Amino acid sequence: MKNIEKHRNIGISAHIDSGKTTLTERILYFTKRIHAIHDVRGKDGVGATMDSMELERERGITIQSAATYANWKDTTINIIDTPGHVDFTVEVERSLRVLDGAILVLTSVEGVQSQSITVDRQMRRYRVPRVAFVNKCDRSGANPLRVAVMLKEKLNHKPCVMQIPIGLEDQLKGVVDLVEMKGYYFEGNNGDEVREAEIPAELMDLAMEYREKLIDCCADYSDDIMEKAMEGEYLDIDKALIKETIRKATISLEITPVFMGSAHKNIGVQKLLDGVADYLPNPTEVENKALNIDDNEAEVILKSEDDAKLVCYAFKLTNDRYGQLTYIRVYQGSIKKGDSIYNMATGKKVSVGRLVRMHADEMQDINEAGAGDIVALFGIDCASGTTFTDGSLHYNMTSMHVPNPVIELVIEAKNRDDLNNLSKALNRFTKEDPTFQVEVDKESGQTIIKGMGELHLDVYIERMRREYKVDVQTGAPQVAYRETITREANYDYTHKKQTGGSGQFAKVVGVMRPMPVEGDSEKVYNFINSVVGGRIPKEYIPSCDKGFQSCMEAGSLIGFPVVGIEMEVTDGQYHDVDSSDMAFQICARMAFRQAFEKAGAQILEPIMKVEVQTPTEFQGAVVGNLSQRRGSIAGTTEELGMTTIIAEVPLSEMFGYATDLRSMTQGKAEFTMEFAKYLPVPRNIQEELIKKYGDKAKGAQR
Repeated sequence: MKNIEKHRNIGISAHIDSGKTTLTERILYFTKRIHAIHDVRGKDGVGATMDSMELERERGITIQSAATYANWKDTTINIIDTPGHVDFTVEVERSLRVLDGAILVLTSVEGVQSQSITVDRQMRRYRVPRVAFVNKCDRSGANPLRVAVMLKEKLNHKPCVMQIPIGLEDQLKGVVDLVEMKGYYFEGNNGDEVREAEIPAELMDLAMEYREKLIDCCADYSDDIMEKAMEGEYLDIDKALIKETIRKATISLEITPVFMGSAHKNIGVQKLLDGVADYLPNPTEVENKALNIDDNEAEVILKSEDDAKLVCYAFKLTNDRYGQLTYIRVYQGSIKKGDSIYNMATGKKVSVGRLVRMHADEMQDINEAGAGDIVALFGIDCASGTTFTDGSLHYNMTSMHVPNPVIELVIEAKNRDDLNNLSKALNRFTKEDPTFQVEVDKESGQTIIKGMGELHLDVYIERMRREYKVDVQTGAPQVAYRETITREANYDYTHKKQTGGSGQFAKVVGVMRPMPVEGDSEKVYNFINSVVGGRIPKEYIPSCDKGFQSCMEAGSLIGFPVVGIEMEVTDGQYHDVDSSDMAFQICARMAFRQAFEKAGAQILEPIMKVEVQTPTEFQGAVVGNLSQRRGSIAGTTEELGMTTIIAEVPLSEMFGYATDLRSMTQGKAEFTMEFAKYLPVPRNIQEELIKKYGDKAKGAQR
């Protein structure tokens, strides 16, 4: 029988290139899950264990989150290594949705970067406690203690420094543990031998300074520690009490313990694993909720117990040579091979044929999994985000946040013989990844794929070629524009149609007004019913709402979705015989179009937050180029000959930027980009877009 208190479900998240996959590789090595270390861009051509996809090994980046498990001392740890690139942000979302804790990896030179901020926001969304690991302390310019300060300044954390480094840059040898007040050196071929020693004399003052800060941090959460601190007894405090206090404050998201080291040089990883076991929660210490379908979706708190009734959640799907593999997190109860479970989305009963525990792309068959386990099922047909129960409970887990796509491409198979395979690929990828969307253009009949960025769509196109042998050609990338209004407008529309027998009659009167569009929550629409005295019968009010909503799908300026609109119905008329649901829907649609023309319609474009890191000598050229792309510079910081530029740039101007940046900076700069908000396009560009849309419509009519 497993001890659930010795169970940890953790994710490793960070900005791209912070060393997440390298850290996971070292964790697997030190927990004896693997017997040799392979690097992300390994010279041996093997690549990191967790980067099992060929594309990941070629590009040296993580594209899909990968799951594995390991045992450290007496603790079982399920680990999910997530991508750092913002284009694959849904992989981080779906992992954090099912995890109890996380390691936030930061680099000792750059510290908190743009993606660190995004990942931190995702952790807050799911209330995931975390420890921070300041990696790459062996690099030139490393300053891990400054990174702890950045956690407070940039992420609003309360950092609790658990260690200070022994040496830095190429002199890094180990860490001082401020709870134990001992030095730890990592020796042997791969840092396997951890040697405990006294704190070096030259570090004693610094160690005492940070020990006092650690105790002061704990004093806010423990009266006993507060008493000792007030008496100046910083060394004479029970270690178990310090650990227990830090654990409670970490789980309640009040503090972030900060560890240090270098995954690449095998320094500090074992002490980080101790920190995971000591300070991150087990499944019973995290509150997980479901919605009770039988009780009007009332919230229920799940019990992390094996003998409770089964509730599990499918958070990720992949296809391999044996069929669909469904990753699940068991929240309560247990699941056995041969059990019947119920899909809460479809109500269908399915049988568990094969149950496996994953180690990257390898699997180990198991007969049973219990509360808190992360395992995978074979041959179960479901979508990502499905809840399964034993059938006696009708619960649904709340779904994860799925950001809206910002870029689209027209795609077609070069050979007609490949159409079947293309269709299979698109079906599989949309099932696997909710941010990868496919639709067919009603006018042209072309297939359009949508995603989070150029790299996101590039990877899927490459996967179609490799995994499905489909040679595809793509059209020019298209930005996901939106349409909105700038002022209030009244409408008063009567729909009359008389054809033999009963006709159609409906009248709606009211106001269309603008609403603020916030972030990526772009489905901003509100309906207000202010009709009194039965001027429109109650059963036709939803018909008006439906008619208005159908117009939100495509605006009249350039045919993109409409956002930020409130529709109020104040008056109307009906006919006893000729009024119907359809008559009021048609009337509402016509009224919407009438008001939209008078309400100062405007096109919105996605604005991206772009962060460029470039050698300072190229700063002028990079800033100039961003300005040419209609970018506004939000800030620049300079450190150790590198300048970080943060700008907001319209997505439509960012196509091909990677190539331009490389040639401008001799290949020495890199950039990340993520969606920030929607803003109005300049008047001249709006006119250009409307003209292009008009020409396209005329061409389609011919």
